[in-house]
Formats: sequence, structure tokens, C-alpha cells
Amino acid sequence: MKIAEIKEMSTADLAERIQTEKASYHQLLLNHAVSPLENNSQIKTARRNIARMMTVLRQRELNK
Repeated sequence: MKIAEIKEMSTADLAERIQTEKASYHQLLLNHAVSPLENNSQIKTARRNIARMMTVLRQRELNK
């Protein structure tokens, strides 16, 4: 997900999306612990997407 797409989202949608992405990230980690994933970069990509969304959310909080 690109930063431009994240900035277009509303704050409520962004907070909800962060929760769903965190849940899917934890599921990826669990699946990887049980049996190795075909594409290990999915974990890194998910973690970075969550960080991007949290950064935008924090910026919005500070600009209020």
C-alpha cells in the first residue's frame, strides 16, 4: 500500500485498517512458525505497511 493511498483514507478507516493488518500480520507469523511460507518477504511487507499507517495516524493526531 502506498503512502498516497493511506493519506486518502479517513482516520476511522485508517484505525480499523491498522487493526485488520495487525491481525493478518500475526496470522502470517503463526503460519510461518508452523510451516515456512513460500514468500518470506510477505512478513516484512506487512510490517512496513502497518508502520506506514501508524505513522500517518500519529501525524494526524499531532496536527489536531
